[in-house]
Amino acid sequence: MLTAVLLPSYAALLAAIVLGVVGQLLFKSGAERSSDAIRQFLDPLTIAGFAVYAVSAALYVICLRKLPLSIAFPSVSLSYVAVAVAGYFIWHEPMGLPRLSGIALIVLGVAVLNAGR
Repeated sequence: MLTAVLLPSYAALLAAIVLGVVGQLLFKSGAERSSDAIRQFLDPLTIAGFAVYAVSAALYVICLRKLPLSIAFPSVSLSYVAVAVAGYFIWHEPMGLPRLSGIALIVLGVAVLNAGR
């Protein structure tokens, strides 16, 4: 059961996951518009991605004050789901049955891990 004590930790974890996804999308956007690796690292979108990742990491550390690592770290795998879905809609990346099955397994696994809380 989610208690008032754990709510801020789960909020920090959720924010860390969302910002991690935003960071990935910024990295992809910077990569797509850069002609080589040096330009990619100097691209404002890539730099913004690093900044967003830093905030994400800080929020993740905050969530670890109350949440067990065995819950928090696997929960971050939800970012894989969000990035795959965003990649499908933004860049029209493939989303076949194998990928959908993997996404379902990730969501199910995170739900099972968090069911005992």
